[in-house]
Amino acid sequence: MKKRDLIVRYSAPERINHWIVAFCFMFAAVSGLGFFFPSFNWLLNLLGTPQLARILHPFIGVAMFLAFMLMFFRYWKHNLVNRDDLDWAKNIHKVAMNEEVGDTGRYNFGQKCVFWAAIISLLLLLASGIVIWRPYFAAAFPIPLIRLALLVHSLAAVGLIVVIMVHIYAALWVKGTLTAMVEGWVTPLWAKQHHPRWYRAVREQQSQPTKQEKRP
Repeated sequence: MKKRDLIVRYSAPERINHWIVAFCFMFAAVSGLGFFFPSFNWLLNLLGTPQLARILHPFIGVAMFLAFMLMFFRYWKHNLVNRDDLDWAKNIHKVAMNEEVGDTGRYNFGQKCVFWAAIISLLLLLASGIVIWRPYFAAAFPIPLIRLALLVHSLAAVGLIVVIMVHIYAALWVKGTLTAMVEGWVTPLWAKQHHPRWYRAVREQQSQPTKQEKRP
């Protein structure tokens, strides 16, 4: 298929933004697991040394949050739940059998759930992370609050890891999804099959004449 026939799914800045979040998540997750489970202490060496990992972990977490916020402001309108999403959820058994249902927009209900679960987890991680962040902020909070923040931080981290695992599985399961985030393009057939309402909107936008074409 010729490149001009393909549809832009993600621009270069969008893809760079996504992969910054992905790599930050990877380093934050492996170092966090190393802190939490003694048997995973060896993971801390991926960031140099355990001491260096302890220093870098919160900074990487903040970088991941800020990068994801760029994605949030770019995509939140596309992730609002509507009536078509309820039809998608009711037919989840068909989706599990790789059958597309409903008039899906840019994102389906499953992708929207991942989006909102990720932002909630990141907000909890940021808030609790500030409370337990030594030596900068932890001294300003009482011990009971720090203990509570440690629990919230751990649970939110586990929740985010599960969410990202679902996200990765879905990207690998639906052929063409990973290509869209690597190269930025999808075929018209892919768009029409998986996101028909978004496909129609893109085609309608492409069919509109430019200002130069409108001039006599």
